[in-house]
Amino acid sequence: MQPYLRPAPGRSPPHILTLVALSGLAALSMNVFLPSLPGMARGFGVDYATMQLSVSAYLGMCAVLQLGAGPISDRFGRRRVMLAALVIFLLATVGTLMAPTAGWFLVFRMLQAVIASGLVISRAVVRDMVPAEQAASMIGYVTMGMAIVPMIAPVVGGVVDETLGWHANFAMMGALGLLVLIVCWWDMGETVRGHGVPLRQQIATYPELARSRRFWGYALSATLSSGAFFAYLGGAPFVGETVFHLSPAEVGYWFAAPSVGYAVGNFMSAKCSTRFGMNRMILWGSAICSLALIMALTGDLTGHQSPLLFFGAVAMTGLGNGMTMPNANAGMMSVRPELAGTASGLGGAMAVGGGAALSALAGALLHDDSGAAPLLAIMAASSCASIAAVLWVMARERNLIRGED
Repeated sequence: MQPYLRPAPGRSPPHILTLVALSGLAALSMNVFLPSLPGMARGFGVDYATMQLSVSAYLGMCAVLQLGAGPISDRFGRRRVMLAALVIFLLATVGTLMAPTAGWFLVFRMLQAVIASGLVISRAVVRDMVPAEQAASMIGYVTMGMAIVPMIAPVVGGVVDETLGWHANFAMMGALGLLVLIVCWWDMGETVRGHGVPLRQQIATYPELARSRRFWGYALSATLSSGAFFAYLGGAPFVGETVFHLSPAEVGYWFAAPSVGYAVGNFMSAKCSTRFGMNRMILWGSAICSLALIMALTGDLTGHQSPLLFFGAVAMTGLGNGMTMPNANAGMMSVRPELAGTASGLGGAMAVGGGAALSALAGALLHDDSGAAPLLAIMAASSCASIAAVLWVMARERNLIRGED
Protein backbone atom coordinates (compact mmCIF):
# COMPACT_ATOMS: atom_id res chain seq x y z
CA MET A 1 0.00 0.00 0.00
CA GLN A 2 1.29 3.45 -0.89
CA PRO A 3 1.64 5.81 2.13
CA TYR A 4 0.13 8.57 0.00
CA LEU A 5 -2.79 8.40 -2.39
CA ARG A 6 -1.77 9.01 -5.99
CA PRO A 7 -2.43 12.70 -6.81
CA ALA A 8 -3.22 14.31 -10.09
CA PRO A 9 -0.55 16.81 -11.25
CA GLY A 10 -0.35 19.89 -9.08
CA ARG A 11 -2.26 18.48 -6.13
CA SER A 12 -1.00 17.42 -2.72
CA PRO A 13 -3.22 14.80 -1.09
CA PRO A 14 -3.13 14.09 2.65
CA HIS A 15 -1.23 11.17 4.09
CA ILE A 16 -3.51 8.18 4.60
CA LEU A 17 -2.91 8.43 8.37
CA THR A 18 -4.46 11.91 8.28
CA LEU A 19 -7.62 10.43 6.76
CA VAL A 20 -7.60 7.74 9.44
CA ALA A 21 -7.32 10.45 12.11
CA LEU A 22 -10.30 12.36 10.67
CA SER A 23 -12.52 9.30 10.56
CA GLY A 24 -11.21 8.10 13.90
CA LEU A 25 -12.03 11.36 15.68
CA ALA A 26 -15.60 11.14 14.37
CA ALA A 27 -15.85 7.58 15.68
CA LEU A 28 -14.30 8.56 19.01
CA SER A 29 -16.82 11.32 19.62
CA MET A 30 -19.61 8.85 18.93
CA ASN A 31 -18.71 6.12 21.39
CA VAL A 32 -15.98 6.98 23.91
CA PHE A 33 -18.51 8.08 26.54
CA LEU A 34 -21.09 5.30 26.01
CA PRO A 35 -20.14 3.34 29.17
CA SER A 36 -20.88 6.55 31.12
CA LEU A 37 -24.46 7.02 29.86
CA PRO A 38 -26.29 5.49 32.85
CA GLY A 39 -24.11 7.43 35.29
CA MET A 40 -24.51 10.67 33.31
CA ALA A 41 -28.29 10.26 33.47
CA ARG A 42 -28.10 9.95 37.25
CA GLY A 43 -25.70 12.90 37.48
CA PHE A 44 -27.96 15.24 35.52
CA GLY A 45 -31.08 13.91 37.28
CA VAL A 46 -32.78 12.66 34.09
CA ASP A 47 -33.91 9.25 32.91
CA TYR A 48 -31.85 7.04 30.59
CA ALA A 49 -34.06 7.76 27.57
CA THR A 50 -33.29 11.49 27.87
CA MET A 51 -29.56 10.99 28.16
CA GLN A 52 -29.67 8.46 25.32
CA LEU A 53 -30.55 11.41 23.07
CA SER A 54 -26.84 12.21 23.21
CA VAL A 55 -26.53 9.17 20.93
CA SER A 56 -29.73 9.09 18.84
CA ALA A 57 -30.22 12.86 18.43
CA TYR A 58 -26.49 13.26 17.83
CA LEU A 59 -26.71 10.71 15.01
CA GLY A 60 -29.68 12.57 13.55
CA MET A 61 -27.71 15.82 13.58
CA CYS A 62 -24.79 13.99 11.95
CA ALA A 63 -27.14 12.97 9.16
CA VAL A 64 -28.29 16.54 8.55
CA LEU A 65 -24.76 17.93 8.62
CA GLN A 66 -23.45 15.28 6.23
CA LEU A 67 -26.05 16.40 3.68
CA GLY A 68 -24.39 19.80 3.66
CA ALA A 69 -20.76 18.78 4.17
CA GLY A 70 -20.54 16.77 0.96
CA PRO A 71 -21.84 19.42 -1.48
CA ILE A 72 -20.04 22.24 0.30
CA SER A 73 -16.74 20.36 0.11
CA ASP A 74 -17.38 19.67 -3.59
CA ARG A 75 -17.71 23.43 -4.07
CA PHE A 76 -15.20 24.99 -1.67
CA GLY A 77 -12.71 22.16 -1.27
CA ARG A 78 -12.06 19.41 1.23
CA ARG A 79 -9.37 21.25 3.19
CA ARG A 80 -11.23 24.45 4.10
CA VAL A 81 -14.44 22.68 5.05
CA MET A 82 -12.62 20.17 7.24
CA LEU A 83 -10.60 22.80 9.10
CA ALA A 84 -13.75 24.83 9.81
CA ALA A 85 -15.56 21.73 11.10
CA LEU A 86 -12.69 20.94 13.48
CA VAL A 87 -12.74 24.44 14.98
CA ILE A 88 -16.50 24.21 15.60
CA PHE A 89 -16.06 20.77 17.15
CA LEU A 90 -13.50 22.12 19.61
CA LEU A 91 -15.76 24.98 20.70
CA ALA A 92 -18.70 22.62 21.14
CA THR A 93 -16.58 20.25 23.24
CA VAL A 94 -15.75 23.09 25.62
CA GLY A 95 -19.50 23.71 25.85
CA THR A 96 -20.24 20.12 26.88
CA LEU A 97 -17.73 20.42 29.71
CA MET A 98 -19.31 23.63 31.03
CA ALA A 99 -22.97 22.63 30.57
CA PRO A 100 -24.94 23.14 33.83
CA THR A 101 -27.95 21.03 32.82
CA ALA A 102 -28.78 18.06 30.61
CA GLY A 103 -30.52 20.43 28.18
CA TRP A 104 -27.44 22.57 27.64
CA PHE A 105 -25.29 19.48 27.43
CA LEU A 106 -27.47 18.13 24.61
CA VAL A 107 -27.30 21.46 22.76
CA PHE A 108 -23.51 21.40 22.69
CA ARG A 109 -23.52 17.67 22.00
CA MET A 110 -25.53 18.36 18.84
CA LEU A 111 -22.96 20.94 17.76
CA GLN A 112 -20.23 18.33 18.21
CA ALA A 113 -21.89 16.40 15.38
CA VAL A 114 -20.09 18.70 12.90
CA ILE A 115 -17.15 16.31 13.20
CA ALA A 116 -19.15 13.88 11.05
CA SER A 117 -17.74 15.92 8.17
CA GLY A 118 -14.58 13.89 8.68
CA LEU A 119 -16.38 10.71 7.62
CA VAL A 120 -17.73 12.32 4.44
CA ILE A 121 -14.57 14.16 3.46
CA SER A 122 -12.14 11.30 4.11
CA ARG A 123 -14.15 9.04 1.76
CA ALA A 124 -14.49 11.79 -0.83
CA VAL A 125 -10.73 12.45 -0.78
CA VAL A 126 -10.09 8.79 -1.59
CA ARG A 127 -12.58 8.91 -4.47
CA ASP A 128 -10.95 12.13 -5.72
CA MET A 129 -7.74 10.19 -6.19
CA VAL A 130 -8.56 6.68 -7.42
CA PRO A 131 -11.22 4.79 -9.48
CA ALA A 132 -14.17 2.93 -7.93
CA GLU A 133 -12.78 -0.59 -7.35
CA GLN A 134 -9.48 0.78 -6.04
CA ALA A 135 -11.43 3.27 -3.91
CA ALA A 136 -13.26 0.38 -2.21
CA SER A 137 -9.90 -1.17 -1.34
CA MET A 138 -8.41 2.12 -0.14
CA ILE A 139 -11.50 3.00 1.92
CA GLY A 140 -11.09 -0.43 3.49
CA TYR A 141 -7.58 0.50 4.62
CA VAL A 142 -8.74 3.88 5.94
CA THR A 143 -11.64 2.44 7.90
CA MET A 144 -9.56 -0.51 9.11
CA GLY A 145 -7.32 2.01 10.82
CA MET A 146 -10.37 3.94 12.00
CA ALA A 147 -11.72 0.76 13.61
CA ILE A 148 -8.86 0.80 16.11
CA VAL A 149 -10.27 3.99 17.67
CA PRO A 150 -13.77 2.69 18.52
CA MET A 151 -12.21 -0.58 19.61
CA ILE A 152 -10.09 1.18 22.24
CA ALA A 153 -12.30 4.18 23.02
CA PRO A 154 -15.08 2.51 25.08
CA VAL A 155 -12.47 0.58 27.09
CA VAL A 156 -10.58 3.79 27.86
CA GLY A 157 -13.84 5.66 28.39
CA GLY A 158 -15.08 3.16 30.93
CA VAL A 159 -11.83 3.26 32.91
CA VAL A 160 -11.64 7.06 32.73
CA ASP A 161 -15.24 7.32 33.93
CA GLU A 162 -14.56 5.14 36.96
CA THR A 163 -11.38 7.04 37.91
CA LEU A 164 -11.98 10.68 36.86
CA GLY A 165 -15.67 10.94 35.94
CA TRP A 166 -17.42 11.41 32.61
CA HIS A 167 -16.17 14.99 32.14
CA ALA A 168 -12.67 13.61 31.59
CA ASN A 169 -13.85 11.75 28.47
CA PHE A 170 -15.00 15.00 26.87
CA ALA A 171 -11.77 16.73 27.86
CA MET A 172 -9.93 13.91 26.10
CA MET A 173 -12.08 14.49 23.00
CA GLY A 174 -11.09 18.14 22.99
CA ALA A 175 -7.37 17.41 23.31
CA LEU A 176 -7.46 14.90 20.46
CA GLY A 177 -9.55 17.28 18.34
CA LEU A 178 -6.89 19.98 18.75
CA LEU A 179 -4.19 17.51 17.73
CA VAL A 180 -6.10 16.47 14.59
CA LEU A 181 -6.68 20.13 13.69
CA ILE A 182 -2.92 20.76 13.81
CA VAL A 183 -2.21 17.66 11.70
CA CYS A 184 -4.80 18.65 9.08
CA TRP A 185 -3.53 22.21 8.88
CA TRP A 186 -0.01 20.92 8.23
CA ASP A 187 -0.71 17.91 6.00
CA MET A 188 -4.10 18.10 4.28
CA GLY A 189 -3.67 19.45 0.76
CA GLU A 190 -6.61 20.11 -1.56
CA THR A 191 -7.84 17.27 -3.78
CA VAL A 192 -10.86 18.83 -5.53
CA ARG A 193 -10.13 19.47 -9.18
CA GLY A 194 -10.07 23.04 -10.42
CA HIS A 195 -12.24 25.38 -8.35
CA GLY A 196 -14.79 22.77 -7.36
CA VAL A 197 -18.29 22.15 -8.69
CA PRO A 198 -20.54 25.23 -8.24
CA LEU A 199 -23.54 24.57 -5.97
CA ARG A 200 -25.95 25.59 -8.75
CA GLN A 201 -24.41 23.01 -11.07
CA GLN A 202 -24.57 20.39 -8.33
CA ILE A 203 -28.25 21.07 -7.76
CA ALA A 204 -28.88 20.75 -11.50
CA THR A 205 -27.31 17.28 -11.50
CA TYR A 206 -29.12 16.01 -8.39
CA PRO A 207 -32.06 14.55 -10.37
CA GLU A 208 -29.68 12.33 -12.31
CA LEU A 209 -28.16 11.05 -9.08
CA ALA A 210 -31.60 10.67 -7.54
CA ARG A 211 -32.83 8.62 -10.51
CA SER A 212 -29.94 6.20 -10.24
CA ARG A 213 -31.13 2.84 -8.94
CA ARG A 214 -27.54 1.82 -8.42
CA PHE A 215 -27.01 4.79 -6.11
CA TRP A 216 -30.13 4.04 -4.06
CA GLY A 217 -29.32 0.36 -3.90
CA TYR A 218 -25.83 1.00 -2.57
CA ALA A 219 -27.07 3.73 -0.23
CA LEU A 220 -29.83 1.52 1.19
CA SER A 221 -27.42 -1.35 1.65
CA ALA A 222 -25.05 0.89 3.63
CA THR A 223 -27.93 2.41 5.61
CA LEU A 224 -29.47 -0.90 6.62
CA SER A 225 -26.16 -2.61 7.35
CA SER A 226 -24.87 0.24 9.51
CA GLY A 227 -28.33 0.56 11.09
CA ALA A 228 -27.69 -2.63 13.01
CA PHE A 229 -24.55 -1.11 14.51
CA PHE A 230 -26.20 2.20 15.40
CA ALA A 231 -29.07 0.37 17.10
CA TYR A 232 -26.40 -1.44 19.11
CA LEU A 233 -24.84 1.88 20.13
CA GLY A 234 -28.19 3.06 21.47
CA GLY A 235 -29.12 -0.08 23.36
CA ALA A 236 -25.94 -1.89 24.39
CA PRO A 237 -25.07 0.33 27.42
CA PHE A 238 -28.50 -0.46 28.88
CA VAL A 239 -28.20 -4.17 28.06
CA GLY A 240 -24.71 -4.30 29.58
CA GLU A 241 -25.71 -2.68 32.87
CA THR A 242 -29.29 -3.89 33.33
CA VAL A 243 -29.35 -7.31 31.66
CA PHE A 244 -25.79 -8.50 32.29
CA HIS A 245 -25.04 -6.32 35.38
CA LEU A 246 -21.69 -5.09 34.06
CA SER A 247 -19.74 -2.11 35.41
CA PRO A 248 -18.94 0.84 33.09
CA ALA A 249 -15.39 -0.47 32.64
CA GLU A 250 -16.66 -3.97 31.81
CA VAL A 251 -19.14 -2.54 29.30
CA GLY A 252 -16.19 -0.72 27.73
CA TYR A 253 -14.22 -3.95 27.41
CA TRP A 254 -17.10 -5.75 25.73
CA PHE A 255 -17.72 -2.75 23.46
CA ALA A 256 -14.44 -3.57 21.72
CA ALA A 257 -16.07 -6.67 20.18
CA PRO A 258 -17.66 -5.05 17.09
CA SER A 259 -14.56 -2.96 16.43
CA VAL A 260 -12.36 -6.05 16.36
CA GLY A 261 -14.73 -7.61 13.84
CA TYR A 262 -14.93 -4.37 11.86
CA ALA A 263 -11.15 -4.13 11.59
CA VAL A 264 -10.97 -7.70 10.26
CA GLY A 265 -13.78 -7.01 7.78
CA ASN A 266 -12.04 -3.84 6.57
CA PHE A 267 -8.83 -5.79 6.04
CA MET A 268 -10.76 -8.34 3.99
CA SER A 269 -12.28 -5.51 1.92
CA ALA A 270 -8.88 -3.97 1.33
CA LYS A 271 -7.45 -7.29 0.14
CA CYS A 272 -10.43 -8.78 -1.70
CA SER A 273 -12.62 -6.03 -3.19
CA THR A 274 -10.64 -5.66 -6.41
CA ARG A 275 -10.63 -9.46 -6.84
CA PHE A 276 -14.27 -10.33 -6.08
CA GLY A 277 -15.99 -7.01 -6.81
CA MET A 278 -17.98 -4.61 -4.67
CA ASN A 279 -21.34 -6.36 -4.96
CA ARG A 280 -20.16 -9.76 -3.78
CA MET A 281 -18.36 -8.25 -0.82
CA ILE A 282 -21.50 -6.35 0.20
CA LEU A 283 -23.65 -9.47 -0.14
CA TRP A 284 -21.27 -11.67 1.85
CA GLY A 285 -20.91 -9.05 4.57
CA SER A 286 -24.67 -8.56 4.96
CA ALA A 287 -25.21 -12.31 5.09
CA ILE A 288 -22.64 -12.70 7.89
CA CYS A 289 -24.36 -9.95 9.91
CA SER A 290 -27.81 -11.47 9.47
CA LEU A 291 -26.82 -15.02 10.34
CA ALA A 292 -24.96 -14.02 13.52
CA LEU A 293 -27.80 -11.83 14.79
CA ILE A 294 -30.51 -14.39 14.06
CA MET A 295 -28.53 -16.99 16.02
CA ALA A 296 -28.09 -14.59 18.96
CA LEU A 297 -31.79 -13.66 18.94
CA THR A 298 -32.75 -17.33 18.95
CA GLY A 299 -30.45 -17.94 21.89
CA ASP A 300 -31.88 -15.00 23.83
CA LEU A 301 -35.49 -16.06 23.24
CA THR A 302 -34.71 -19.59 24.42
CA GLY A 303 -33.19 -18.35 27.69
CA HIS A 304 -29.51 -18.59 26.80
CA GLN A 305 -28.49 -15.06 27.77
CA SER A 306 -24.81 -14.27 28.24
CA PRO A 307 -22.42 -11.42 27.44
CA LEU A 308 -20.35 -13.83 25.32
CA LEU A 309 -23.30 -14.76 23.09
CA PHE A 310 -24.54 -11.18 22.75
CA PHE A 311 -21.22 -9.46 22.15
CA GLY A 312 -19.89 -12.38 20.11
CA ALA A 313 -22.77 -11.95 17.67
CA VAL A 314 -22.08 -8.23 17.56
CA ALA A 315 -18.42 -8.95 16.77
CA MET A 316 -19.55 -10.95 13.74
CA THR A 317 -21.85 -8.08 12.82
CA GLY A 318 -18.82 -5.80 12.91
CA LEU A 319 -16.96 -8.17 10.59
CA GLY A 320 -19.84 -8.13 8.11
CA ASN A 321 -20.13 -4.35 8.26
CA GLY A 322 -16.40 -4.07 7.68
CA MET A 323 -16.88 -5.96 4.41
CA THR A 324 -20.05 -4.11 3.42
CA MET A 325 -19.44 -0.46 4.20
CA PRO A 326 -16.26 0.33 2.18
CA ASN A 327 -17.74 -1.32 -0.90
CA ALA A 328 -21.19 0.26 -0.53
CA ASN A 329 -19.61 3.71 -0.06
CA ALA A 330 -17.36 3.24 -3.09
CA GLY A 331 -20.39 2.08 -5.10
CA MET A 332 -22.36 5.21 -4.17
CA MET A 333 -19.55 7.52 -5.21
CA SER A 334 -18.92 5.67 -8.50
CA VAL A 335 -22.30 6.70 -9.95
CA ARG A 336 -21.18 10.32 -10.46
CA PRO A 337 -17.45 10.61 -9.59
CA GLU A 338 -17.42 14.39 -10.00
CA LEU A 339 -20.00 14.58 -7.19
CA ALA A 340 -18.16 12.21 -4.86
CA GLY A 341 -18.62 14.52 -1.88
CA THR A 342 -22.33 14.95 -2.56
CA ALA A 343 -22.88 11.20 -2.94
CA SER A 344 -20.80 10.49 0.16
CA GLY A 345 -22.74 13.09 2.15
CA LEU A 346 -26.18 11.94 1.00
CA GLY A 347 -25.34 8.28 1.54
CA GLY A 348 -23.77 9.04 4.91
CA ALA A 349 -26.80 11.09 5.94
CA MET A 350 -29.08 8.19 5.07
CA ALA A 351 -26.92 5.75 7.02
CA VAL A 352 -26.62 7.94 10.10
CA GLY A 353 -30.23 9.17 9.94
CA GLY A 354 -31.52 5.62 9.71
CA GLY A 355 -29.16 4.66 12.51
CA ALA A 356 -30.47 7.48 14.68
CA ALA A 357 -34.03 6.23 14.24
CA LEU A 358 -33.05 2.65 15.07
CA SER A 359 -30.96 3.82 18.04
CA ALA A 360 -33.93 5.75 19.43
CA LEU A 361 -36.23 2.78 18.80
CA ALA A 362 -33.87 0.46 20.66
CA GLY A 363 -33.75 2.87 23.62
CA ALA A 364 -37.55 3.08 23.71
CA LEU A 365 -38.16 -0.69 23.57
CA LEU A 366 -35.60 -1.75 26.14
CA HIS A 367 -36.74 -1.96 29.76
CA ASP A 368 -35.80 -3.87 32.88
CA ASP A 369 -37.73 -7.02 31.91
CA SER A 370 -37.17 -7.04 28.16
CA GLY A 371 -33.73 -8.64 28.03
CA ALA A 372 -31.67 -8.10 24.89
CA ALA A 373 -34.33 -9.52 22.52
CA PRO A 374 -35.80 -6.19 21.26
CA LEU A 375 -32.34 -4.88 20.40
CA LEU A 376 -31.30 -8.10 18.64
CA ALA A 377 -34.58 -8.20 16.69
CA ILE A 378 -34.05 -4.65 15.39
CA MET A 379 -30.47 -5.42 14.42
CA ALA A 380 -31.37 -8.68 12.66
CA ALA A 381 -34.21 -7.13 10.68
CA SER A 382 -32.00 -4.27 9.53
CA SER A 383 -29.22 -6.62 8.39
CA CYS A 384 -31.63 -8.88 6.48
CA ALA A 385 -33.04 -5.86 4.65
CA SER A 386 -29.48 -4.93 3.59
CA ILE A 387 -29.25 -8.24 1.73
CA ALA A 388 -32.38 -7.34 -0.24
CA ALA A 389 -30.89 -3.95 -1.19
CA VAL A 390 -27.67 -5.36 -2.65
CA LEU A 391 -29.55 -8.14 -4.47
CA TRP A 392 -31.59 -5.37 -6.12
CA VAL A 393 -28.37 -3.73 -7.34
CA MET A 394 -27.03 -7.03 -8.63
CA ALA A 395 -30.28 -7.75 -10.49
CA ARG A 396 -30.21 -4.32 -12.13
CA GLU A 397 -26.63 -4.79 -13.26
CA ARG A 398 -27.38 -8.20 -14.73
CA ASN A 399 -30.43 -7.01 -16.64
CA LEU A 400 -29.12 -3.60 -17.70
CA ILE A 401 -25.47 -4.16 -18.61
CA ARG A 402 -24.58 -0.95 -20.41
CA GLY A 403 -22.28 2.03 -20.03
CA GLU A 404 -24.65 4.04 -17.86
CA ASP A 405 -26.59 3.75 -14.60
